[in-house]
Amino acid sequence: MAGILAIAKKEVLEGVRNRWIIATTLLLAALALSLSFLGSAPTGSVGAGKLAVTLVSLSSLSILLLPLIALLLAYDAICGEFDRGTLLLLLSYPVSRWHLVLGKFAGHLAILAFATVIGYGSAAIALVATGDDIAGWQSFTAMIGTSILLGAAFLAIGYLISAAVSDRGAAGGLAIGVWLLFVLIYDMALLGLLVVDKGRIITAPVLNGLLLLNPADAYRVLNLSGLGGVSQFTGMAGVSQDAALPVGGLIAALLAWITLPLVAAGLVLRRKQI
Repeated sequence: MAGILAIAKKEVLEGVRNRWIIATTLLLAALALSLSFLGSAPTGSVGAGKLAVTLVSLSSLSILLLPLIALLLAYDAICGEFDRGTLLLLLSYPVSRWHLVLGKFAGHLAILAFATVIGYGSAAIALVATGDDIAGWQSFTAMIGTSILLGAAFLAIGYLISAAVSDRGAAGGLAIGVWLLFVLIYDMALLGLLVVDKGRIITAPVLNGLLLLNPADAYRVLNLSGLGGVSQFTGMAGVSQDAALPVGGLIAALLAWITLPLVAAGLVLRRKQI
């Protein structure tokens, strides 16, 4: 445990030196504040409160931005050390390869969680300052927590890429490809299948499985349909009614997307010749 904490502390300090924490926090805060003030303008016409509209806007922002930030943090976490020749030096200390993966993951997760809580928390403070009511704050808090889970899932995927690929350039290209696949291409392909199939093969149980195969979709359904009754303000209402995925199952899917790639990354690194 001491080795994991030491490596995690090293990653956090490097994040401070490289301005990763500051840049990520400021980016999320700026976008969250913009969505809070500009995105809540039409609330009178749709009959929704500022908090509900902000929740939907920030959830959509998280799906696009947090996976990309997580993959950029993680894609060279291992192969970058290999390229710089520091991986062997790290392993010369009394830490195992599993400790190295878990410690680096914990450090990057701390950076991402800090940026998410402060960035999105600024939007909540802004809504309080403008006199918004407190109804629905449990959903807002849950959105922040599940956003951290979403980031952790893509951190784990990034670690698997970094452990499997030795070249930083190849790892970066693969990370961008993974982001495009899960965030953009997967949903467009799924929508096309649903239109063509017309319910013949893709029944509700099959749709459930297809949604759980994508961490971004699990997060999307969880926040835009499964929490706080905000589905009527989103385009996910119809999909959520067909899928009927429970909140516990969606959270379990996100946890599985964190655990399985991280374990796979540790196994790959364990067998890798250094």
